Amino acid sequence: MNLLASMRYLVALSEHKHFGRAAAACHITQPALSNALRALESEFGVVIVKRARVYVGLTHEGERVLATAQRMLRDNEVLLQELRSEAGEPRGSLRMAAVPTAIPMLSRFAAMLHQRHPGIVPGVISMSSQELETGLESLSVDLALGYTERMHMPGIKLTAWPQSVEHYFLLRRAAVPSDDQLRIGKPLAWADAAKLPLCLLTPDMHNRAIVDQALREAVGTVVAPAIETNSVLALVLAVTAGKVSSVLPGAMVAAVRSYRELEALPLVAPEIRTPIGFMTQDGVRASRALEAALAFLQTPEWLAQAALHSGTLGE
Repeated sequence: MNLLASMRYLVALSEHKHFGRAAAACHITQPALSNALRALESEFGVVIVKRARVYVGLTHEGERVLATAQRMLRDNEVLLQELRSEAGEPRGSLRMAAVPTAIPMLSRFAAMLHQRHPGIVPGVISMSSQELETGLESLSVDLALGYTERMHMPGIKLTAWPQSVEHYFLLRRAAVPSDDQLRIGKPLAWADAAKLPLCLLTPDMHNRAIVDQALREAVGTVVAPAIETNSVLALVLAVTAGKVSSVLPGAMVAAVRSYRELEALPLVAPEIRTPIGFMTQDGVRASRALEAALAFLQTPEWLAQAALHSGTLGE
């Protein structure tokens, strides 16, 4: 039995919560995955997976094995990067995730990091705040970009590197398209935004909770959206194609500045400001790729980019 491979299959099963999808992710057949997990149970003398026609979860002992598997895979990746890297030239993968509204910032960071260190292969994944926190806890995410106000996790200590403060804009179609790019208009009160048909993220997204609270504070009641989606791209396309408006932070507005038929109005009364930062779990040995990323995110070069493409957008 290949212990490391079997541990990888267990982690995949925990992440996908489906035998077939876990097997596909590991590029093996479902019977091969099941046999490897049974061999793992035989090796440790405990039942790891609860038996049923479909995946229903891990046993208590299985959860303990899973935690060890996650650490083993992490340590293996750290070792591989140390062996393959040279001084000043880190090599290896870097698993990064961001809340949907921060994906433009993380994508820009990944591109600039790879340009500086071509041996690093960044992975950029969009996750809800809850998924992001789970990823940090399970070590399936090396570096997260999200709402630092949510970073209190029982039993897990995180370190944060502040990057920007979200300012919110109403995105709508302009009465007259501009000559070159999206126009930044005059401030608009949240109470006036509440009167418009809005396309908002789904309630499981932390951004939606922020927007709901601002609207409730402005008008004293819950505002029902016209459209809900878990895709930030869908928000923009809905505004472009229809008569709905949306609420987006500066980083997302910056990402769609080429849409000259749109305009963004800074939202005021109340003034809503939400800090965004990179986060990692404390007490975990950093890989060479992660060390390089942490060094880069603190450079004036990157911080200037983060400020330029977020917040008030220089207005």
